[in-house]
Amino acid sequence: MSTAGKVIKCKAAVMWEANKPFSIEEVEVAPPKAHELRIKIVATGICRSDDHVVTGGLVVPFPVILGHEAAGIVESVGQGITSIKPGDKVIPLFVPYCGECSSCLSTKGNLCIKTDILPCAGLMPDGTTRFTCKGKAIHHFLGTSTFTEYTVLHESAVAKVDSAAPLEKVFLIGCGFSTGYGAAVQTAKVEPGSTCAVFGLGGVGLSVIMGCKAAGASRIIAVDINSDKFAKAKELGATDCVNPKDFKKPIHEVLLEMTGHGVDYSFEVVGRTETMISALACCHNNYGVSVIVGAPPAAEKITFDPMLLFTGRTWKGCIFGGWKSKDSVPKLVADYMKKKFVLDPLITHRLPFTKINEGFDLLRTGK
Repeated sequence: MSTAGKVIKCKAAVMWEANKPFSIEEVEVAPPKAHELRIKIVATGICRSDDHVVTGGLVVPFPVILGHEAAGIVESVGQGITSIKPGDKVIPLFVPYCGECSSCLSTKGNLCIKTDILPCAGLMPDGTTRFTCKGKAIHHFLGTSTFTEYTVLHESAVAKVDSAAPLEKVFLIGCGFSTGYGAAVQTAKVEPGSTCAVFGLGGVGLSVIMGCKAAGASRIIAVDINSDKFAKAKELGATDCVNPKDFKKPIHEVLLEMTGHGVDYSFEVVGRTETMISALACCHNNYGVSVIVGAPPAAEKITFDPMLLFTGRTWKGCIFGGWKSKDSVPKLVADYMKKKFVLDPLITHRLPFTKINEGFDLLRTGK
């Protein structure tokens, strides 16, 4: 029996307020309006950015359905959509691509002005929501909301991918892998023979390491306060692993001593202001490039010595690895299918959807 045009009742993990566990609820998901699609989520990842909302570090309106790294199958499409049909495999795009705004038309950036990031409205582009629960409207998150069995997306926030792609693996291309890998190859443009430092060895940090290796870096120094993460970092391309807790001096001084003049490229993949400054300070003082990859806490401000930049260093931000999402995601999936990179090592656990709170516990304990 077709569900097209009808409200779908399904399970979703609803966050009613900050600092509380996710609540598995039955929600109503409205049919897609013009230029929207409703998709069945097959697999979704747990990302630190979702946890920033839980802890209040990223401010969004509640109640909300979080999640932004996923893959699914199109259930139905609204009027005006011709390029995607029910049954197609897709990846939601938390950085949409409208193809018309100044950012989408520019070769310099990838942040479509229709992105719902800061401040987060938590609504579809028409200013309404497609979710209700217990008679209450539930907000969207980053235009994706993937912690639900069904979600509704605007067509600018969906990429159709290879019908043979394993969705339980390529969902990582929806955020974690693409963000890290792209930070190295797309934003920093790491060159062969260069030296890199990567602060933070979660899934995104490991993807940065993979990007640095693919770009031909000769030395990749992995930095984390959890030494349990070093084996996986080395497996994926790190040449050195450093735990700041093992030293009495600041970590940037350790890295300067290890490299002589500092690294060519550094990447902050933690989302902490202190490590952002350390990553900048460990760069070569004249032509080092430091890229902020980790989402920073909303309320924090950064204070640093401007001399760090005066001598020539470059400090850059990077969202979704600098990729033009709608064009790049299908190509990245194609590259995965051609075995140009691996995704399996980035997946540590597979849990049923109802155990989402256990998944966030694993994230918080660094497992």
